[in-house]
Amino acid sequence: MFAETLQFLIKTISGLFVLVLLMRFYLQVVRAPFRHPLMQFVIAVSNFAVLPLRRVLPAWRGYDTATMVLACVVAWLAMVLILLLNPLPYNLLHPQSVLALCLLALLEVFSLSLYLLQGAVMVQAILSWISPYNGLTPVLDALTRPFLRPFRKAVIGGVDLSPLVLLLLIQVILMLPVQMLEMSFLMQLKIAV
Repeated sequence: MFAETLQFLIKTISGLFVLVLLMRFYLQVVRAPFRHPLMQFVIAVSNFAVLPLRRVLPAWRGYDTATMVLACVVAWLAMVLILLLNPLPYNLLHPQSVLALCLLALLEVFSLSLYLLQGAVMVQAILSWISPYNGLTPVLDALTRPFLRPFRKAVIGGVDLSPLVLLLLIQVILMLPVQMLEMSFLMQLKIAV
């Protein structure tokens, strides 16, 4: 019972921190206003870990590599800790297990990116109905515009259905390829004998 609670806490806290790091990365990519309260919050929460890593990992072609690498490392560490708390004795030092854990961490970052996009689309859709001139609307629009653009022709009766189409596509990606890859990578972990 204690191990399961600890696993839950590790997964939740690491997942929230990875989401903050991904928000920091994507908000910088779309050039969100630095003075926006959301950007200020994300920077304040993640600066303690990102700034020291930036000294070692400089930006590449204008992309904040330190933030993305840190997101992958946090996801990897969370998986290692969760597996160490697992009753099955995994051989985490085996090269195949190390590779599987790295791939699982990348997959976790990808799926959390999809959840972040899904949340941004949902909040943007709700705000468009109840408060279209909210201060968060331009930031959400910058985040979602590249993904909604291919579906903008899905307008029926004056109602833009592109968010619904994108949300369905995200769910299909999360259900089929991501879950199948996750199971495949988990099967690659070596159990110590």
